[in-house]
Amino acid sequence: MQTNTLLRARLGTMALFFISGALYASWGLHVPTIKEKFALSDIMLAVALFMVAAGPISIITHIGVWVARAGGRTACTAGGLFVCACLALLVWIPWFALLLPLLVLFGISTGVMDVAVNAEAASVEIALRRPIMSMMHGVFSIGGATGAALGGLALSAGMTPLRHLLLVSAIGAIVALIARPALLPPADTRAAAQPRGSWRGLWLLGSLACVAFIAEGALYDWTTVYMRDSLHTQYGVAGAAYAVFSAGMALGRFFGDPIRARLGNQKCVQLSGVLACIGMSIALVWQTPWAALAGFMLTGLGLANLVPVMFAAAARVQGAHAAESIARVAGMGYVGFLLGPVLIGVIAHIATLPVGLSLVAICAALIAGFGPRALRGQASGNE
Repeated sequence: MQTNTLLRARLGTMALFFISGALYASWGLHVPTIKEKFALSDIMLAVALFMVAAGPISIITHIGVWVARAGGRTACTAGGLFVCACLALLVWIPWFALLLPLLVLFGISTGVMDVAVNAEAASVEIALRRPIMSMMHGVFSIGGATGAALGGLALSAGMTPLRHLLLVSAIGAIVALIARPALLPPADTRAAAQPRGSWRGLWLLGSLACVAFIAEGALYDWTTVYMRDSLHTQYGVAGAAYAVFSAGMALGRFFGDPIRARLGNQKCVQLSGVLACIGMSIALVWQTPWAALAGFMLTGLGLANLVPVMFAAAARVQGAHAAESIARVAGMGYVGFLLGPVLIGVIAHIATLPVGLSLVAICAALIAGFGPRALRGQASGNE
């Protein structure tokens, strides 16, 4: 495959990761907006967040298979455009009963885009024959940090939530359309992904990714709520929590590939879990804004490379199509990404939000303890 083609595919995939992070950050910023608009309790907010999870969970297997068969161009573009359309309507909907089905559609669209961009990145990585997955996820985190920071500034300056989401959605749709020609065509996507992997190996990797995504998804949706409701900060400071968490994720991921090369996947996952557990404990035990911001930064650093390690290992599991393997592991992880916020909301309703967020620390500890075992024997390419 020509070098220029692969370079364009890499840049196009990076653009999609960036805008995907920015779009999801914009949704995260407006979780408190939706809660306030409809006067939702913690349990009703959890119901709304569950609607985001319900759509893709019900068809997650079909999403993975369709992404693998349709190819990156079709799946990434369709997913991106539908995410933008749903996001633009989220705070415009006047009734809670109409919001719920829209959240289902938003969740399905987000699921398609998330699985599609990761499958595309796996295909580009295999074609390049060098690791790029951690860097791609770093670009996603940069997009999240940028979207959260600029969104927080725009809202603090007086921009209405509706105008903010309309602007972000328009930019996202433009990027999705511009990136489409740069992505690998379907034939190249199939050629880049070699038949590898056993389904047992994929289930192990997917289970570990699911636990990691529970922690990550919970923080994306609940950091701003924790800062505002539990620590009673201003909106701008609450948005900073999301931004520093995303920045920690980005920093960890941009250094992720050389760290994996030096330590190996098993040691990298173990130390990452320990760091995330320590960071989350700081944020919850010392309940001050500065301690919370520092804790969220450390938690982001700890969680940063868990999912890229799982995806890189999945692309090399023997006996399955590599792109579909990534889609399946990403799909299982995505279930955790969507269920995490719901679980936090349920626990917060029963106890308190800090108690609910302790689930993140528990997930990190589980990864530190069991992650190396799940990776043992997998052809991750870094051992």
